[in-house]
Amino acid sequence: MLGNTLGRAFRLTTAGEAFGTALVGIVEGVPAGFPLTEADLQGDLDRRKPGQSEISTPRVESDRARILSGTLDGHTTGAPIGLVIDNEWATPERIAAYVDEKDVIKPGHATYTYFAKFGPRRDWVADGRANGRETAMRVAAGAIAKKLLAERGVEIVAYTKVLGAIRCPDMAYEQIRAGAESPPIRCPHPETGRQMLERAREAKASGDSVGGIVEAIAHGVPVGWGEPVFDKLDANLARALMSIGSVKGIEVGAGFGVSEMLGSENNDVPVVEGDRVRFETNHAGGILGGISTGEDIVLRLAVKPTPTIALEQRTVDMDAMEPSTFRCRTATDPTIVPRMIPIVEAMVALVLIDHAMLAEAQDHRKEP
Repeated sequence: MLGNTLGRAFRLTTAGEAFGTALVGIVEGVPAGFPLTEADLQGDLDRRKPGQSEISTPRVESDRARILSGTLDGHTTGAPIGLVIDNEWATPERIAAYVDEKDVIKPGHATYTYFAKFGPRRDWVADGRANGRETAMRVAAGAIAKKLLAERGVEIVAYTKVLGAIRCPDMAYEQIRAGAESPPIRCPHPETGRQMLERAREAKASGDSVGGIVEAIAHGVPVGWGEPVFDKLDANLARALMSIGSVKGIEVGAGFGVSEMLGSENNDVPVVEGDRVRFETNHAGGILGGISTGEDIVLRLAVKPTPTIALEQRTVDMDAMEPSTFRCRTATDPTIVPRMIPIVEAMVALVLIDHAMLAEAQDHRKEP
């Protein structure tokens, strides 16, 4: 299985499955002398972990990340940072619950495609590496990236923009930042958050699930991050965010809305503000020509409804090659949108710190 590494100057490689012994990560590119302890990782891991609300799966994991290498006396050494998160839920009894359904295609999951690609010896327990459990290591590594970005004056805030067709109104960045963590929906607009929660409760009561949209804002990104052509900043962000399970669409700035605009409406007008150029609007989402403009980078992700639902669904038994049915017997989330927030922030941070380091290593700007 390839495709387990992200980044170039700042690089993350992960391994581990939903019911394996542990999740493992190797982080390369962190300079020596950077203060880093396990406590720096735990805050975002706590935000991601399950079992925290009525609309979250009851699976209980402490999600404690351990640093195995690359630090000494609370500071990085410049060597690769080894991380591990033990899977505490993975008991023989819980694994056994998946045996009877290992050959049945779970609608909306990667069951069939993993079987077709890797064969019957694939990890069939909760779809193995395709399970959302894998994202815990992304969040741990993302916490390192976020701390490195904070030194550069950059912060990332994500929140629930839409849930079950209920949309949060547009708000100023400061308002979003102040209310983005409002539990359990993580919507900064209180009344909209209450409506979203009720919609999630309705879906849960009916045995179904709802999707939504996560909006992420990277604030304080300077001009000049990103490489033209194949490694454009928005292209790398889209690749990273689409690698999160259940993400089915990405928008940058005005996104698909540009299809309904005139050029004169879509173009962001530049103005002089002090000793720098700013833009009157931000339809470009903070990126032009694949390079950051200095405005907020604004991204939106379409998240599909949780495919694991309590309703019986028609499917196929791959071993018998005949019609069958599937009904989930394990823990479910009526929506995964709020739990996506720290994962989205982590992936944005991993891409941004990679581009920051690349930009710092090859500054093309020359004094006249």
